[in-house]
Amino acid sequence: MKFFADTADTDAIRELAATGLVDGVTTNPSLIQKSGRDILEVTKEICGIVDGPVSAEVVATDHETMMKEAEVLRKIADNIAIKVPLTVDGLKTCKKLTDDGTMVNVTLCFTANQALLAGKAGASFISPFVGRHDDIGYDGMNLISDIRLIYDNYDFRTEILVASVRHPIHILESAKLGADVATMPPDVILKLFNHPLTASGLEAFLSDWEKTGQTIG
Repeated sequence: MKFFADTADTDAIRELAATGLVDGVTTNPSLIQKSGRDILEVTKEICGIVDGPVSAEVVATDHETMMKEAEVLRKIADNIAIKVPLTVDGLKTCKKLTDDGTMVNVTLCFTANQALLAGKAGASFISPFVGRHDDIGYDGMNLISDIRLIYDNYDFRTEILVASVRHPIHILESAKLGADVATMPPDVILKLFNHPLTASGLEAFLSDWEKTGQTIG
C-alpha cells in the first residue's frame, strides 16, 4: 500500500520523505490556500522533494479550460498527476490526458458508479472520500469495498486512492480491503507509529540497558 501526504506544507513533506515511507503527495485548492504560496512555485518544490506522483488540481469546470490549466500544471515536472473533479467535463478531460500519457487523479468520488466511470475514462487514480461519507452517517469503507470489487471484476488498472482520511482506523480498514493508496494529513501518518506499549517497552529496555553501564561502539 502506498502512502501519499495530503498537504502543501513543504517542511512537513520533507520530514516525512526522510522516513522513506512517503510515496507521493496530493494537493487541492484548499491546501494551496492554506500554504499561502503560489501554486506553481509550491508544486514545483514538492515535485523536487518526492519522486512519486504529485497531484495538482485544475480549478476550471469546463473541459476546454481544464485542458489549458492541465497543460500549465503538467509542465511543472514529470511526476505531476493532474487532478480533475468527477464531472462529465472532468472525465472528458481525464480521458484526453490519459490517452496522451499524463497521470490523472479523479477526485470527489462518493459512489461506486462514479468510480466505474473514472475507470472507464482511464484514470490513473480514483479518490473516494471516506471521511466525508462518515460525516453524514455512512460507512466510507463500504465505498472502498465496492470499488475494489468492481475494479477487480473488470481488471481496471485505476488505483484506489483513499482520501479524506481522518484517523489510523481508516488506513487499517483500507489496507484490509486492498486499497492501492491512502493519502492523509501528516499528523495521521505520524499517528500510525504510536502505541503506548511500544513507548513503555522502549522505556523499560533503555532503563535496563543503563543499569548495565555499557555502551555500543
